[in-house]
Amino acid sequence: MKALEDQVVQEEPGYQDDEVYLWFTEKYNVADIKKLKSVGICTIKGIQMTTRRALCNVKGLSEAKVDKIKEAANKLIEPGFLTAFEYSEKRKMVFHITTGSQEFDKLLGGGIESMAITEAFGVTAQLPGPDGYTGGKIIFIDTENTFRPDRLRDIADRFSVDHDAVLDNVLYARAYTSEHQMELLDYVAAKFHEEAGIFKLLIIDSIMALFRVDFSGRGELAERQQKLAQMLSRLQKISEEYNVAVFVTNQMTADPGATMTFQADPKKPIGGHILAHASTTRISLRKGRGELRIAKIYDSPEMPENEATFAITAGGIGDAKE
Repeated sequence: MKALEDQVVQEEPGYQDDEVYLWFTEKYNVADIKKLKSVGICTIKGIQMTTRRALCNVKGLSEAKVDKIKEAANKLIEPGFLTAFEYSEKRKMVFHITTGSQEFDKLLGGGIESMAITEAFGVTAQLPGPDGYTGGKIIFIDTENTFRPDRLRDIADRFSVDHDAVLDNVLYARAYTSEHQMELLDYVAAKFHEEAGIFKLLIIDSIMALFRVDFSGRGELAERQQKLAQMLSRLQKISEEYNVAVFVTNQMTADPGATMTFQADPKKPIGGHILAHASTTRISLRKGRGELRIAKIYDSPEMPENEATFAITAGGIGDAKE
């Protein structure tokens, strides 16, 4: 029998990993399962979250085989409805990662939420993840070449944590194109599956930078937004499938229409409605006096519109001093 790591693991109650492996390998050879894992589909839930069209694009999988795989996955996990109470119980798995500032955490309802995409945009959208280091691992995708390991050492000093331990727990990748950025998500999904429950946070800094480079002008806007929508959909699925928090930074642009409505800040986050609807919580950041920054809930399904003041120090994000 092949090693259990070759299986497609499903995590819903009622089925054990070895049962799923035996059930799948009775119908499909290990090579087919490896083909799915090569594109970041590592669980039965992952199969359910992937369209037939996308599965047919996996090299070596025919349309007939994809239909059988889909049918098999649906037998293992009923694609039906839950009562609000059942979903409420499921939501108890959600956790929050501290930003390092009590006021900022309070604004976010406890911190950066798992199974969700949190977007921050504005002046100096800083990395809020590693200073909330609690033993979990982090994946950082850098699209602007702004990641600096020395900052993590400063943050580690603040929390009296070993430098090497912090650096070893942050997995870094530099993305060079929007396509490369998307391809890295296959690796991310495989890593989350390989070390299940170990990774707590995925950071992309910034989500839109490479899309702005690769797609220019109104003639390519529709294609850009379509590709962006696919990436954001994949991020949302990964966050739910592996119960991780996703934090993305974004850029801002001038809003010509803002002057007509007398808005105080004539700028808006880029990405359009696609990014606006995909992000669970949107945070607007602006500069205050000195090291102070003001965070404002721009959009959230459960948090009221409010503001919090925090400070960016050598040791990362902290509470503002009176």
